[in-house]
Amino acid sequence: MARRLPSTPPVLPGFSHLHVLGSGGFADVFLYEQNMPRRQVAVKVMLSEVVTDQVRRMFQAEANLMAQLSTHPSILTVYQAGISADGRPYLVMELCSSSLTEKYRRDRLPVPEVLRIAVRIGGALEAAHRSGVLHRDVKPSNILTTAYGHPVLSDFGIAASVTEAHATESIGLSIPWSAPEVLLDETPGTVASEVWALAATVYSLLAGRSPFEIPGDENSSSDLIARINRARPQPIGRPDVPQSLERLLQRAMSRRPGERPGSVLELVRELQGVEAELGVPQTALDLAVDDWVRGSAIVDDDRTVVKAVGAAPPAASGGRRRRRSAPEPAPAAPAGGSGTHGITLGRQRRPRRLLWALVAVAAALLVSASGALLLLRPDAGGIPVVSDVTAQVSGETVRFAWADPGLDDGDSYQVRVGDGPASVQSTAGYVVSAAAGDRVCLTVAVNRAGRLGAPSAERCVDVAG
Repeated sequence: MARRLPSTPPVLPGFSHLHVLGSGGFADVFLYEQNMPRRQVAVKVMLSEVVTDQVRRMFQAEANLMAQLSTHPSILTVYQAGISADGRPYLVMELCSSSLTEKYRRDRLPVPEVLRIAVRIGGALEAAHRSGVLHRDVKPSNILTTAYGHPVLSDFGIAASVTEAHATESIGLSIPWSAPEVLLDETPGTVASEVWALAATVYSLLAGRSPFEIPGDENSSSDLIARINRARPQPIGRPDVPQSLERLLQRAMSRRPGERPGSVLELVRELQGVEAELGVPQTALDLAVDDWVRGSAIVDDDRTVVKAVGAAPPAASGGRRRRRSAPEPAPAAPAGGSGTHGITLGRQRRPRRLLWALVAVAAALLVSASGALLLLRPDAGGIPVVSDVTAQVSGETVRFAWADPGLDDGDSYQVRVGDGPASVQSTAGYVVSAAAGDRVCLTVAVNRAGRLGAPSAERCVDVAG
């Protein structure tokens, strides 16, 4: 099949064109060098022949969505957007590699690597859903790799609001990774169809082909749609893929949306459980957590003004959230917490000014905008506490375990190794890879409905040299 030649790269002030990176149905991607600050970037440029008012609106929506969501560590970063001199919309993005697209079909990816990618991309999808956005085109080619080897989700070009998607919309579809209800126009997309697409993507990375593709058989669009509607994917065919993982993916690709995991977060938690079953370190899930209070200090020669600011606005309204590895978002700030209070300290001798500023910051962090005292740690009343954490060292692997302290349905464990990021899971065990001579310390707390209970006593173990 003949492929079109890439379009002429536009002249962009502050950027120097280097070469073409790739071409698609609606846009080309070029490598540019940004002059200030100097760095290489990928620039996605719409084709002039497809640019209409509707396409411009779609492109603007993509730019806004990507900018809103790309603070997530597993979503491609967008630096800027604009319209070139010849009228073509463009996006300036982080430069990433698309090598995964070729690699999964050429090489057998290790199961732990696929699970790591799945959890990271699942966290990105869950973050998008919590901001009210569906991606609607989850597939292996939309997973890129940063220079540091981290997977990131790209191309929100046909994304839609979770609550405002219209069945009459005309969208492009990637058939092998689209849920049956989407292919049959029963819905333009739902959270359940995103669960299906993520499971189909994970299957593809493991099998080296899409779930309903039969090697050596007819695999036309109509063949694939018919097989997807029957919802009987081919076996993955790898002895190193545990049956629990294959069953999970089959359930996530059920014909009936109600039989799938209820959310991407639920699917990710089960994938983390497979990691625990395999005895590999569990991948942390990155979800935004609203700050209870943010403090900022302004210091000049005459006074120090300390402002206690209410909780950060949700990402859906354009506010910036602190990223933290955690299973659930923290509770919203109390009503009335959006105001600002200033504390002015009189002139002090210069050596003591910083000390008083720090005292004032501490005081401000304990006072909400309404003057009420805030409890800075979650209310742990009634939440069980993990005790008697055991550790077993085998070579350079440390296996931690503990007894169920009395979890209810929906509860989870939040595990933290040393000062590292937290990991969420439902199983009462955790495996850590360590080098000889390392000291490994672990704490466990129970998360119940977004509230974190008291952590266990820290359990430390030395790995023999």
